[in-house]
Amino acid sequence: MAIEVIDPALCNGCGICVRNCPMDVIRMNREHRKAEIRYQADCMLCGQCLECPEKAIYLKPGWPKPYLLGWG
Repeated sequence: MAIEVIDPALCNGCGICVRNCPMDVIRMNREHRKAEIRYQADCMLCGQCLECPEKAIYLKPGWPKPYLLGWG
């Protein structure tokens, strides 16, 4: 697991992290209109969520940067 937290105070609900996550780890909370971690155990350390313009996403310290996968 790599993704640790999405700071709701910083998240503006733009959805970039949701669209970028190839493993569907991050989903949009429709009630609060903020991104949230739903499937933390499925995180594959790709780092695509770090495209967050508000820097609201934190990864666990020491994650192996970047572990990129070929998506075809």
